[in-house]
This record gives sequence, structure tokens and C-alpha cells, in this order.
Amino acid sequence: MTRITFVQGDITQQSVDAIVNAANSSLLGGGGVDGAIHRRGGPEILAECRRLRASRYGKGLPTGRAVATTAGKLDARWVIHTVGPVYSPGEDRSELLASCYRESLRVADELGARTVAFPAVSTGVYGWPMDDGARIAVETVRAADTSVEEVRFVLFDQRAYEAFAAQAR
Repeated sequence: MTRITFVQGDITQQSVDAIVNAANSSLLGGGGVDGAIHRRGGPEILAECRRLRASRYGKGLPTGRAVATTAGKLDARWVIHTVGPVYSPGEDRSELLASCYRESLRVADELGARTVAFPAVSTGVYGWPMDDGARIAVETVRAADTSVEEVRFVLFDQRAYEAFAAQAR
């Protein structure tokens, strides 16, 4: 059974097998978690992302999917990039958000990762309400058929940490 833990802090400081990146579809870096991972991980991550764009993902990584690269200078073996959906009050995109977590765990299993750190996918500039994002994330990880031993949700601030920790109760 997968152990789920919650930590308030910087995901780029985590020592795990795989760090999940809340990427944009271009895979070429951006703001928030994506920018932080690319900055701290160094140019090796971007170089692998460029190779992915030149081969399998010429139009970008689709929303809800995941792909792995090196972790560069991060204290991890891999970065698993996933593209979360932009929140829309008029369209239910929660299955796409759940897919980000499922697909990331599928990739982690393929890699043999036993510890995985997740951010709160889509809850930043993509506008997903934090409480709902936390519910979808935790429910999806709990229901996943995975060999990952620990999923660590690494939440940037107190509000996010409290929303995720509330799901453990």
C-alpha cells in the first residue's frame, strides 16, 4: 500500500526517486513549479525536453499525460512532467486532473521509482480551486494501482498544506 505524506516546502529540495513537474504542454519551462524545477535542475532537463519535442511530442505534451526526463542537479533520479488542465467553471475537467496523477504514477512504475514528490497540479496559475484539487489528487493516489511506496505531496504554502492535509482525515 502506498504511504501518502504531506510536507510544506520547496519541491526542488526533496530527496526522492522522482519529482513531478506541473509542466506546460511545451515542456520548455515556465513559471511556478515548472520554472523552479528547470532553474534548480539545470540545463540537462531542458535539453531532454527539447529532444522529446523534436521526437514524440512535436505538438507538445497533451493535458493529463506524463513523460519522464533526467532530474539534472535535483536530488532525484527523474523528473516526471505532467500537464494539468486549466480550471473551467463551465466544464468539468476533473478527469484530466486525475489523469495527471495516474499517468505520473504509471510512468514512475515504469521507471521503478519508489518515492515520488507531487506538487498541487493545476492549483496555481491554472486556477484550480485548492480544496477541490487536493481532493482529486489524494483520492486518485489512494485509488491508484501502483508499486510506488511513498507519495509525498509537497505544498508551497500553508493554505495548500492545510487543504491537502485535510484530505488525510
